Amino acid sequence: MSLSPAGILRIKRDGGRLTDADIAEFITGISTGRVSEGQIGAFTMAVYQHGMNAAETAALTLAMRDSGTVIDWSATGLPSRCLIEKHSSGGTGDEKVSLILAPLVAACGVHMPMITARGLGHTGGEVDLIEATGAAIALSPDELRHAVMEAGTAIIGPGPDIAPADAAIYRVRDVTATVESVALITSSILSKKLASGASGLVMSVNYGSAAFMADAGEAATLAASLIETAELAALPMVVPIVQLNEVMGSAVGSYPQLHEVLRFLSGGARDPRLEELVMGLSIEVLLMAGIVTDTADARKMLALRLADGSALARFWRMIGAMGGRVEGYPDILWPLAPERLAVVAPVSGYVAVVDAFAVGMAMVGLGAGRMLPDDRIDHGVGLSDMAHVGDRIETGQPLCILHARDPASARIAATAILDAITVIPDPVPRPQLFTGRMTTVRGLAGSGLSVDTQK
Repeated sequence: MSLSPAGILRIKRDGGRLTDADIAEFITGISTGRVSEGQIGAFTMAVYQHGMNAAETAALTLAMRDSGTVIDWSATGLPSRCLIEKHSSGGTGDEKVSLILAPLVAACGVHMPMITARGLGHTGGEVDLIEATGAAIALSPDELRHAVMEAGTAIIGPGPDIAPADAAIYRVRDVTATVESVALITSSILSKKLASGASGLVMSVNYGSAAFMADAGEAATLAASLIETAELAALPMVVPIVQLNEVMGSAVGSYPQLHEVLRFLSGGARDPRLEELVMGLSIEVLLMAGIVTDTADARKMLALRLADGSALARFWRMIGAMGGRVEGYPDILWPLAPERLAVVAPVSGYVAVVDAFAVGMAMVGLGAGRMLPDDRIDHGVGLSDMAHVGDRIETGQPLCILHARDPASARIAATAILDAITVIPDPVPRPQLFTGRMTTVRGLAGSGLSVDTQK
């Protein structure tokens, strides 16, 4: 006999373990309205306080996946192994990585349906960047399939058809101080990825001032939960662990980052850490898809697709397939805000610290991000030409360029940026980017958990 919602809550409230049937019953109740929003809040708090073991987390993930449509790709004739998803735990300036990586790997033969989210707080979201091009981000499963068949990739937001129970739970987590629950983070991410119908997932788990995870230990805890749950859900997954103690790339904000994406794909100036991240994650995707069998061949293929313009062409095909604007120069398509202010270094020396959380919040103050889900983003504001840890800086040299709507907001942001950057007299080494890697090997080279932590 199934338990009532209150009975299920009582078990987890007291630190007990829920069965697969208990969890499925509760999630079904969310979809049918039998479970109230107050009961969802009680559930998230009980999970936050007592946690979930791997079996519970996997059951929650699968129940949320099955609360909506699981996209079926069988009629497309695509080899299932070439359907790969990519995700990131987020970070200041990190959202542009997907807009570079997705068309790049699509040009290599991967098909990448990507279901992701809007930005909130100091981090942006891939969906916001896609929407800034004029593209539609609320595609139906049929429209998503069409876009991926046309362009090789599409990046959309979670709609009412995809894991709707996750959306209901996330709304409550956001207002009940339970966002940080590792079990709830894991199930939220993987339920949407499994619903996309992808046969594998590459996800960077980031830590540092730019990210949600404060340190390597927190990142490893989340990565292990993701890997363990993916293994139980039979989803091949690779999790590179990435140190983000500064802004990723040279730009923050929608249009500034879109300009950076185009420079990267067009063969212009590329931020070295951004290039290392894009190439490292793209190599993982190609290996998982079976496009290549070793890292050297993957790197050569990626370099060729960038050099011959096919990655750039895929970017424009993706935007066009999703209804975005594809004609015109970038400065016309994506005009930057009119107030331009250089934030200059007060002293000479070496950049030792960039508090990327503070930088991200300064951009939210400009209008480039949101603090509440319904806040509107000003796509034209942000920053470009960001200095990085290890850079040699002279007095009066720009640490970044701000793009704002008016002088007053630019000055406020400039003060925050100066407070976020520390310059010291002595040279500072460049920080390591990739610091670890975890992977399931189901469907790749056997079954089980492989952990490679780089010191």
